Amino acid sequence: MDDCVFRPLSEGRFEATELARGPWDPQAQHGGATAALLMREFERLAGGEDLALARVTYELLRPAPLAELDVAAEVVRPGKRVQLLEGSIRSPDGTEIVRARALRIRPAQLNGASPTEVVPPPAGPQAGQHRPPGFTAPASPTFFPNAIEIRFVAGAFGGGPATGWFRLKVPLVAGEDASPLQRLAAAADFGNGISTVLQWDEHLFINPDLTVYLDREPGGEWIGLESRTTLAAGGIGTAESVLYDQRGRVGRAIQALLVAPR
Repeated sequence: MDDCVFRPLSEGRFEATELARGPWDPQAQHGGATAALLMREFERLAGGEDLALARVTYELLRPAPLAELDVAAEVVRPGKRVQLLEGSIRSPDGTEIVRARALRIRPAQLNGASPTEVVPPPAGPQAGQHRPPGFTAPASPTFFPNAIEIRFVAGAFGGGPATGWFRLKVPLVAGEDASPLQRLAAAADFGNGISTVLQWDEHLFINPDLTVYLDREPGGEWIGLESRTTLAAGGIGTAESVLYDQRGRVGRAIQALLVAPR
């Protein structure tokens, strides 16, 4: 089995291994893998030393293949207090696969104002349990469970609202330790998967987007998701997750869902 999710081939070019594979198509990646790879690219951009990442929105335009990928990012609106970043993942022929925009914001003292009380985390990963996924993957290995571990402390796959802790088990990029922000991006795309209210074998509920809002930078190797899926009568869905590290709340993730019978 592979020992990383992506292998670097040259500056900005990577090869996705089988550990990037998602649950829907044996030749396509999990959204968490591509989200984490673009997060890495945003972190590498110069000029943000005194700023904090506050929001990242990913548009998952088409399935990302288990193949070579070109990854790039840039600062499109520089600033001392707010910066706008853009990034993309493309196939070698130039076809855009994932597009993302991010905001970096300068933190500031609040002149004596009290910040909102930190929301404590749920029961930690040591109290969690491994749960079977409730679906049969189209091929093996896959991003979950081979590259990322989940320990549930409330709920389970396919049972509605659920809370789980996530940990990358292998490097995101060969030869590197994944940063806490990369770990958070890898986990944040699982909100719809762990809190679905439909049967996996009968329905699709694919998220074509993911937006992550950050209260602060996470720490540690475990990221918690407290997730809930809402479905409207017309079949449009939304998955919302509160994000935690083991110190407390880190932010929130929101996904729109394409829901349809198989």
